[in-house]
Amino acid sequence: MTVPETLVDEHHEPLSDKCESHLDENRNWPTHGTYEYTSYYHSRREIVPFTDFIAMDKEFDFVVIGAGPIGAALAFKLATDNPTSRVLVVEKNWAEPDRIVGELMQPGGCQAMEQLGLQNVFSDISAVPVHGYYISYRGRQLHVPYMHDANGQLRGVSFHHGRLVMNLRAACKAQSNVVCVEGSVTELLGQMDNNRFTAVRGVRVGPQRIQADGSDECIDVCSRKLTFVCDGITSQFRKQLNERPVELISHFCGLVLEHEPVSSDTYFDGPTGTTSHVSRPTDTAGNPLPMPHNGNVMLDGVGPVLLYQMSERETRVLADIPGPFLPSESNGQLRETLRTSLSRAAPKHLYPALHAALMRALDDSRRIRCIGSKFIPATANNIDGAVWIGDALNVRHPLTGGGMTVGLWDVVILTDLLRTHDAANSQQVQRVKAQWQWRRRPRALVVNVLSVALHALFAAETKELGLLREACFEYLAKGSHYTMQPSGFLSGLLPSPMLLIFHFFSVAFLAVYLRVSDES
Repeated sequence: MTVPETLVDEHHEPLSDKCESHLDENRNWPTHGTYEYTSYYHSRREIVPFTDFIAMDKEFDFVVIGAGPIGAALAFKLATDNPTSRVLVVEKNWAEPDRIVGELMQPGGCQAMEQLGLQNVFSDISAVPVHGYYISYRGRQLHVPYMHDANGQLRGVSFHHGRLVMNLRAACKAQSNVVCVEGSVTELLGQMDNNRFTAVRGVRVGPQRIQADGSDECIDVCSRKLTFVCDGITSQFRKQLNERPVELISHFCGLVLEHEPVSSDTYFDGPTGTTSHVSRPTDTAGNPLPMPHNGNVMLDGVGPVLLYQMSERETRVLADIPGPFLPSESNGQLRETLRTSLSRAAPKHLYPALHAALMRALDDSRRIRCIGSKFIPATANNIDGAVWIGDALNVRHPLTGGGMTVGLWDVVILTDLLRTHDAANSQQVQRVKAQWQWRRRPRALVVNVLSVALHALFAAETKELGLLREACFEYLAKGSHYTMQPSGFLSGLLPSPMLLIFHFFSVAFLAVYLRVSDES
């Protein structure tokens, strides 16, 4: 397994980020300090190979399919809430994953981590605080900070996706009642009617890599209470719940910028981390970002271009290419499209250092990594004994970075309900699922609708939507609740669909005013 250089020394002893702790203004933010499960980060002692699992007891109280961010957090919470229960987690590959999305946690997601008892999970992975959004549009700049609470400004966190997942998996491996198996779930087992599951009572587990001819030995595992499907955006079991075809909205293409860190007093002041920096993009030298420690959104490309730090010295670039079809890389069309988009988003005369860094990263990359963006609405689940959760249930466009926030709050709400109900009683579980669907809906609705609507707005080329885009920027620039409440929607802190509708109509009326007054 690949271990991040910042996490281990030559003796493979966990290290903290002490060398970079001075780079942020407040030592009390979540990534300072030590993580209690760091010693399990790269440990494989707790991972059971499929060949060894064959000889083990096959009955468990809970079965979790997938150990991504949501599956690992769920397994940890089930284990700590039910110390006498056996929890099985089946994951194909327990090595550190490498993805180009899922690298920014909104403040709402950080709050969910605290509710789950994982408030220290961002420690020891070189994560970076996120204070809000810097937005660039037609040569104008705007800062949208996150909301405040009684203790000051709330923060998000950005990081390497794989490192966060490994920290979450470390928490699972540390629980004595969790069995971590490296293998593949090939089937759900239970009762069927007209080729549709009516009840799930277990899973069939096979080796890590399944042969196409079906010759692999597989074993059946019994789930006495519940089976949780958490196998992510490419879930092979989603069709049992939702058979609707999935259409691609766009593609995100990823690059990495390497740069010097920024000293805290350049951009922030005070112990609460108040942003004092008024962006001067042409002044950036070592660090090319318009506003470090923030999500940087550039709206003048072919589609939106996002930049956020994965560490103090690395920044992820995600360039959106709208539409279901991706230009070919083999004939150079993809690189040419990206070059045009990045040059438009960060023009040389406004962002000389950033423009140069983007062109250099594009030229130096041997392969452009891309991922399709989809929208999959949640579907009511009447299948007894099983729960779909995370991206296996509900997917939204990654533009707003709210996916993990929705998924983690789903875990918080579901485990809270299960604590007061008997998970072995099917009638009580059905009530739990109904309450869960109702309680998760406001936050999921706000984040999902906002992600799809903003992408449609920012990626559109029509004159009408261009006017709405202008109105949206002007609206956010007004300050007060015009800025802070939309910030609450984006950050997962303000799950109010009715308030979202109010702001949607307010932007529409502003667009009408701009058109009539000829100010657009």
